[in-house]
This record gives sequence, structure tokens and C-alpha cells, in this order.
Amino acid sequence: MTENNDAEKEDQFQEDILLWAQDYAFSHGWMVNPNEKQLGAVIKGLARNTLKLGEQFCPCRMRIGDPEKDKEIICPCIYHEDEVKNDGHCHCHLFFASDK
Repeated sequence: MTENNDAEKEDQFQEDILLWAQDYAFSHGWMVNPNEKQLGAVIKGLARNTLKLGEQFCPCRMRIGDPEKDKEIICPCIYHEDEVKNDGHCHCHLFFASDK
């Protein structure tokens, strides 16, 4: 695959992931990060991980190489609901409680 095709594919992943994240947040009564720069960085990280690793791994957490443990950090990770509930946002600052 050429570098140009990779960039196009990453752009498409970013668009798809953003739409998914917005729908997912809405379905939980949340919102995505209102800061477009921060939101873009997280979406770009998710797109890169999807393209390079084949899964939408959280860009803010480290994979450890154990497939079972690493599944826990595929976005939405197993931690995100408690983090939004307790902190008002998830660790990556992708999902925010609507009242924060």
C-alpha cells in the first residue's frame, strides 16, 4: 500500500470513528470532547491504531502484548463508563458526561 493510500485510508477511518463516537456518546447521554483539537488527536490515534494494529485500541493506554488483556483497551475500553461517571470524562477525553 502506498503512503498516499494509507493517508486516505486513515482519513476515512477518522471520519468513520468520529461518527461512531458521536453516535455512541449520544446513545449513552454523553457528548464527545467539545475541544476540537483534543478530539481530533484522539480520533487520529484511534484511526492509526485501527489501520496499523487492526483494532481500535485506545491511544491513551499502553498495550502489553497479551491479546486477552489488550482487548480491554479496545475503544470503548472497559474503563470508560466508570471514568465518565466518576471523572466526568474518560481517560482519553473522548467521551464526556453531558453535565460536565
